[in-house]
Order: sequence, then structure tokens, then C-alpha cells
Amino acid sequence: MTGITELSESELRELRSSVRDFLEAKSSEEAVRKVIETDLGYDPEVWSQMAEQLRLPGLIIPEEYGGDGFGQVALGAVLEETGRALLCSPFFATVVLGAQALLASGDEEACAAYLPGIADGTTTAALAVSERTGAWDPVQIETRALRRGEGDAGWELTGTKSFVIDGVSADLLLVIARTTAGPSLFAVDRGAAGLTAEPLETLDGTRRMARVRLGGTPARLVGTDGAGGRLMARILDLAVTGLAAEQTGGAELCLESATAYARTRVQFGRQIGSFQAVKHKCADMLVQLELARASAREAAVIADKGDETAFAVAASAAHVCCSRAYMFAAAENIQVHGGIGFTWEHPAHLYFRRAKSSQLLFGGPHAYHERFLERLGF
Repeated sequence: MTGITELSESELRELRSSVRDFLEAKSSEEAVRKVIETDLGYDPEVWSQMAEQLRLPGLIIPEEYGGDGFGQVALGAVLEETGRALLCSPFFATVVLGAQALLASGDEEACAAYLPGIADGTTTAALAVSERTGAWDPVQIETRALRRGEGDAGWELTGTKSFVIDGVSADLLLVIARTTAGPSLFAVDRGAAGLTAEPLETLDGTRRMARVRLGGTPARLVGTDGAGGRLMARILDLAVTGLAAEQTGGAELCLESATAYARTRVQFGRQIGSFQAVKHKCADMLVQLELARASAREAAVIADKGDETAFAVAASAAHVCCSRAYMFAAAENIQVHGGIGFTWEHPAHLYFRRAKSSQLLFGGPHAYHERFLERLGF
């Protein structure tokens, strides 16, 4: 795609290595357990270091808005590492959802207003789409937008959004609401009148979610009025491609954890990895992982090439494949570890929780299987 800065294989390896080294130091199991107990849900100092030292928030933002202009392949490499480390940060909400929603809108004025702050790490963002059912379906958008003034800034929003990732802490809220022309994208600043956000109690403490209420809240139209349905489809394809990379990283860590334990745990005088049942579990995990990695990376490559039709299919395929692989790997990792894998003290349950929450993130298995079939023309 024109305008995307491509990385060579050696540069991608260097990027992965740099991010992994950083996360091993900043997102250890101890750090993750500590941060999920905080009100914010992430460490602001680590977020600042991600921006200042690695420039990660600006990774896919075009250079004219203060970013580095890389594409989905580079983003996927980073997300694989954040998935391995169970990174608690606003990276997914801000970059994978928020920044890409702004870019997909095609609104140059809004991009110029918001993307530089995202690129330098001073602005975090959240995308509010789903409502009561958790579905990303334009038909189910009930939040209303009414024009109360002139220009793009003369709107007010009323409604409730659910399952908004990092919705409590975000500086910028991007909301899909319905106008007389149809679903549309709006920007709401943190602290706007009538805006309240409350944390939701969820299975996965490493990814915070919120319920956001809007009561006549001032908002700015982003992009074209009524173009929200098309925009939702585009954002969802980009989001699940990023999620697939993250899931691949988590599944890889689960496999590594299981095989390492199988080599060291001894029962009946033998390493448990020598037992056929355990061997088969690890082999099946590897097969699922390789399929997931291939599908996630292929979706990213197609996205960067700009083939929208092929990308829609590849993104849906990656979503199906990687959700299944991560759930399988996380569950089998617990089984290989036996009794200790079921304890709160072991990290296996943290990965299982992330795998499950990721599987349900954009509507769950029923929704993403239906979406895949639709993309294939059925």
C-alpha cells in the first residue's frame, strides 16, 4: 500500500528482539500481577518508556502526523511480543483500535488534531462500539447523535456503550453513534459533560474494560456522517488482525511453558515429556500455533498490500484460527502442568483468562464464524 514503510526480515527480527528485551524487563509475571491490582490497570511509566524509547504508539501512524508510517506487518511483530508478555497497557486500545479508526475515517482534520498526541504517547484512546450484546453490528447501534450546533463539533451523544477497552483511563473516546444518516464516528474528550465511565468486572484483569454512559455529551463528527457501517467493517478487520498476532504470541508462550515443564517434571522415574500422551499434547499445540502464526502474518501482509477484498477474508480467517489456537494452547498448558497449573500462583491461568477474553472480544465464536462465512460469500 502506498505510504507504508516496509521492513526487511532482518529489521523485523531486530524489532521483535528489541520489544522482547524491553518487555522481559518491564512486563514480567511479577509486574503483571502487581499492575492488575491497581486502579489504572497499567504502569504509566512503562507506557511513557514505550513511547520515548521504542516509539511504539506511533508505529503505524503516518509521518505527517508524527509517527513512523509502518504497516500491519510491523504492528503484528510488536503485538506478538505484547501477547507473550501479557502486557498491561493502553497499546491495543490506543493504537490497534483508536489510531486505526481515525486513519480509516479519512478525516484529515481529525487525524491532525488527535494522532500526534497518540504518536508521542501523551494521548491514550478508546473505541466505543458495542452495546448490550457486545456485537459489532451496525444494526444494533442504539446510541444516538443529535446535531445541536454548526460544523463537525456541534453534536451531542446519548446512550450506553459496553466492553470499552481502557474506557475509564482513555484521554480520547471514539464512539460509534447513530444519526439520521446512519451509524457515524464521533470523538469525545475525556471530562466532557455528561460522560461517565465505570470499570467492568471481567475474567481477564490484564485488559481493562468499561461501561461508558453518554448523556447529551458534546462530540465531534469524525469522517462522513452515516459512514459508520463501512467504517466499522474496516476497523474490525484491522482489529482482529492485530488481535490474531497478539493471540499467536500468547499461544507461543503457552507452548514454551508446557514443553519446558515436560522436560523437567519427573514422575514414575521419567520426565513426563517422554510419555506419549504429553508428547501428543505438545505436538498438537505446535500444530495449532504454526497455523495461527501463518494466518496472522498472512493477513498482515495482505493488509499492507492494500487488497481490501482479500484482506477481509484473510482477517476473518486469522480471527477464527488464532482464537482457537490460543484457547487450545492455554488449556493444554494447564493440563500439562497438572495440579500446579490450576493454582492461582501459577501464570498458566493468566494466559487462559487472556485467551478466553480475546476469544469473546468482538462478539465471540458465533459472530466471527458467521463473519468468516459472509466474507467467503455464503
